[in-house]
Amino acid sequence: MALTESNSFENETLAPDFALQDVVKEKTVTLQGLKGQKGTVIMFICNHCPFVIHVNAQLVKLANAYKNKGIGFIAISSNDVENYPQDRPELMKQVVADLNYPFPYLYDESQDVAKAYDAACTPDFYVFNTSLKATYHGQLDHSRPGNGIPVSGEDLRKAIDAILNNELPLDNQKPSVGCGIKWKVK
Repeated sequence: MALTESNSFENETLAPDFALQDVVKEKTVTLQGLKGQKGTVIMFICNHCPFVIHVNAQLVKLANAYKNKGIGFIAISSNDVENYPQDRPELMKQVVADLNYPFPYLYDESQDVAKAYDAACTPDFYVFNTSLKATYHGQLDHSRPGNGIPVSGEDLRKAIDAILNNELPLDNQKPSVGCGIKWKVK
């Protein structure tokens, strides 16, 4: 598996708007309709990436811990499903059921949303304040498959807590690392 680092995304950047298919509800939803009252976490993930599989339980734990505090979580898969059929919407729906995702899992078929966010890898995490201005773009924590460091969600948790406590964004934002997004070949 080739390691891909997330691209930079400047703090204060307004979250690009979107309307995408929710694979469970089988209807189009929007960022405005899903955003949290106090903040929003947008995660680019997919079904098959070992880095995502490694952190899935922590994503569920974090979303459950923060949803009642006004933080919305949104997961988006932008992978090319023709060449990576394990990421098809019907299998995304199965992942939601198997892992009890407490957040919507959206399918970015055109890959336009991933491009608007300059997403590069899975997982790729973005945190936005109540005005949908970026306050964090980086790693979940220091854990990676096989490195022996427990998955804690420490970095993402600190970024969310900074919003809830009206603190400045974290100074040291380390890029996320994972599998590269599987772009469609034109």
